[in-house]
Amino acid sequence: MPHLFGPSATDRHPLQILQPAGPTQCVVEAPNCPASVGDRPSATGEKARGTQYPDAVKILYGVVGEGMGHAIRSRVVLDHLLACGHEVTIMASSRAADYLARRYAQVRRIHGFHIIYEDNRVRKGKTLLSNAIAGTAALPKQVRSYFRLVEDFAPNAVISDFESWTYFYGKAHRLPIFSIDNMQALHRCRHPPELLKGIRRDFEMARALVKSKMLRCDHYIITSFFGAPVRKPNTTMVPPILRPEILSAQATTGDHVLVYQTAEGHDALPRALADWGIPCRVYGMRRKLTADVCEGTLTYRPFDEAQFIADLASARAVISGGGFTLLGECVYLKKPTLTIPVLGQVEQVLNSRYMEREGYGMAADHVGLEQLQRFEANLPRYAENLSRYYQEGNAQVFATLDALLDRVL
Repeated sequence: MPHLFGPSATDRHPLQILQPAGPTQCVVEAPNCPASVGDRPSATGEKARGTQYPDAVKILYGVVGEGMGHAIRSRVVLDHLLACGHEVTIMASSRAADYLARRYAQVRRIHGFHIIYEDNRVRKGKTLLSNAIAGTAALPKQVRSYFRLVEDFAPNAVISDFESWTYFYGKAHRLPIFSIDNMQALHRCRHPPELLKGIRRDFEMARALVKSKMLRCDHYIITSFFGAPVRKPNTTMVPPILRPEILSAQATTGDHVLVYQTAEGHDALPRALADWGIPCRVYGMRRKLTADVCEGTLTYRPFDEAQFIADLASARAVISGGGFTLLGECVYLKKPTLTIPVLGQVEQVLNSRYMEREGYGMAADHVGLEQLQRFEANLPRYAENLSRYYQEGNAQVFATLDALLDRVL
């Protein structure tokens, strides 16, 4: 079925956000500010280019460190904010802090939540214990960091990509808080009962966690490649936030399948891929590689962002986990996708089921030769459905965010 982004903002405020021009489009007036700036821009926007706001907003921007998708999309939003002349201080944890610090000058590292995986499952007990121990040890450093932040920056607004410390700071100082992430779809959207079959208990737990983590923000911007109806006010659904390298990639249909799998517990997948006989370029399963390793039809590759995007853009199809960022890129580039979500991570399971429901691919808890052959047989149908998807770059998220920031000063 085609991608539908119907009217999705139930908004108490008079945001001038254009709704889709047709059943398969997400079209918005483009904002005045460009979406990218030079390498490693200053957090004060000194190197930003383009139309500037007459009154710059001082923004505290939080990025959760679990998974790289949050950091990748935050980079896109941060470039836009700096290009518009806003001042930004970034708070991030784990790998997100490392990634953003290579590009921006004002990145402060904080402790963040992390998840422990074993055998392609979330281990809830170990995750809870590990976070409790690490969080207790990190607390004094967090408090000191926030004292420095108050003295040095004094923000006017908070933007959080599912990051708690910046949210708490905004609440404590009565600042406007804007949430940008895909996780809020769990709480603020309605989902068909058939998609929750077998995961209802885990879904309700995840929804409660998502709700409590970012409670009563001034506005929620939810990124999504599926058109789930919004059930809460002050909420706007936008298409996935895409990095410029994806927007500029020329999608073609080659002979190979791109495989991206970093979770543990997929020992049987390489054997099934070898038996399948289709050329596969495999990322993530051998993390210590420094050069390509070819084994029959499988080419194991070390991770290189430019090479990965080239292989993605030219792939016949994709096999991946249920992480939102790559799935959004696959939909934009019109790549049929076989998803293998991490079991117990409800957001990934739901993403995978929505991919199948929209007709963009197939969801599977495990993959053997039978699943691969079924996926291959349906590639023409998936490609036809994806051909009806349309997204006007990042225009909609930028227009929404600009309208919110216009109210701050």
